[in-house]
Amino acid sequence: MEKEKQNVAMTAEEIAEYRAYLAEKKRKETEEEEARQREMYRGMVDEEIETVMPVLEDLSRDIASVKKGVFDNFKSILDLKSELMMMKSDNQRSHTFTNSAGTMRITLGVYMLDGYTDTVEDGIAMVREYIMSLATDEKSKMLVDSVLRLLSRDQKGTLKASRVIQLKKLADQSGDERFQKGVRIIEESYSPTVSKQFVRAERKDENGSWKPVPLGMTES
Repeated sequence: MEKEKQNVAMTAEEIAEYRAYLAEKKRKETEEEEARQREMYRGMVDEEIETVMPVLEDLSRDIASVKKGVFDNFKSILDLKSELMMMKSDNQRSHTFTNSAGTMRITLGVYMLDGYTDTVEDGIAMVREYIMSLATDEKSKMLVDSVLRLLSRDQKGTLKASRVIQLKKLADQSGDERFQKGVRIIEESYSPTVSKQFVRAERKDENGSWKPVPLGMTES
């Protein structure tokens, strides 16, 4: 049975109110739907994180275990290498080993963080004193500024070792004893710390190029 349609007479004001009612109703429905979608999204994220996190934690433990195993397995080789080369392997930051066929190679090493003892400030003061004495005119001041930038520190407040090497070259070229002494103090105060160990694996492809074996989540 079809519903009987009725026409209702409405004033312009009533029509405007009805349209406003419909618009408000639609707005609320839209907001409720968006809220429901956001809640569903948060639920999906929570569920997936709870599922994936244990897998990633297991993977992290496996990587750490394999990494430790590789270093342990190569320890005797490193000890023998230091004997054969008559040098301490601890002084070398990385070691690369290649198979006899020249098709595979593994590099073991450590990342280092630059660091200095307190005496570095004395060396820096000496170097600054000498450099500033050279600023006699505008041209020389520009040169002084560029050299002083070598003494600038990174965001962690550490002097970069690579810049100290550049300073040493300038000191040797200058022939100034105080400049050289300042750089020498900076060098002697250098005390780097081990950040973390790393393992790199590579295999040579059919074209004779070394290709890395992806060992990280961002490398494959």
